[in-house]
Amino acid sequence: MKNFDELSERELLALAISLEEEDERVYSDFAHRLRQNFPESAKIFEGMRAEESGHRRRLQEIYQQKFGEHIPLIRRQDVKGFVERRAVWLRPTLSVKAASETASSMEAETRRFYERAAARTTDGSIRRLLDDLAQEERLHEDRADELSETALKKGLGKQEKEAQNRLFLLQVVQPGLAGLMDGSVSTLAPVFAAAFATHTTHAAFLVGLAASLGAGISMGFAEALSDDGTLTGRGHPLLRGLVCGCMTAVGGIGHTLPFLTDRFRLAVGIAVAVVIVELGVITWVRHRFMETPAFSAAMQVAFGGAIVFGTGILIGSW
Repeated sequence: MKNFDELSERELLALAISLEEEDERVYSDFAHRLRQNFPESAKIFEGMRAEESGHRRRLQEIYQQKFGEHIPLIRRQDVKGFVERRAVWLRPTLSVKAASETASSMEAETRRFYERAAARTTDGSIRRLLDDLAQEERLHEDRADELSETALKKGLGKQEKEAQNRLFLLQVVQPGLAGLMDGSVSTLAPVFAAAFATHTTHAAFLVGLAASLGAGISMGFAEALSDDGTLTGRGHPLLRGLVCGCMTAVGGIGHTLPFLTDRFRLAVGIAVAVVIVELGVITWVRHRFMETPAFSAAMQVAFGGAIVFGTGILIGSW
């Protein structure tokens, strides 16, 4: 690895060509990853890719004029002072905001490189080119910042808002709702069966805690292993599994916590109230995000919850 100040003009130009080629490939990857869900943003990155390609050609032309046809491969990792970048293909998901913030930092780093390289160059034509490229990179940096702010504050058009909503629905709402329904409903039977069988709050709490955590772990693994998201567009499996598992555990623990008290009747009353709230939340989520009619969603959730609740009490009363 070599210090920046030790590079010759020939090596500076070779490094600049390598940097522009890398940035060009990165923007191409951004455009490709965003094209399906965020076509307007993808066009911006495609335009930036084309401009980086133009920078590379201008650098190659002046290099060939000054130093001949052979351009040595000098990469950013060969020179001290550059920030290590995470490869785009290693990112499980890519948002417009993340891509624009990455682009802004890339352009800032490249601009500083051109400014320092121009200051060390004695050849007039090379210095002019490096100064021009530094200014153009500054414009790229501003464009990336504007894209990030637009993505954060206003979105990028109706089509991209719809895409963002669709991704949120697939990656967060659906697995979260499945987990909440499973945790809230499936743990009713063991919790209330234990409560009415023993008439001790401690036993009911332990059974509810075990059922909630066990169901959370099971549902989390089941969701994560269901598909990897590459064909369905449902996002990274680990994220879906984490959301589903956590919401399953939360759904069960909600009506388990009241049994921390020693007063049996009070604990049962609070637990029943919590169950009603949980079923109401599930109904609202299904109506709000899944477009299920409110009455239909309420009846479906209430019917399923009542059956499981009654089953738990019946078994616990034997």
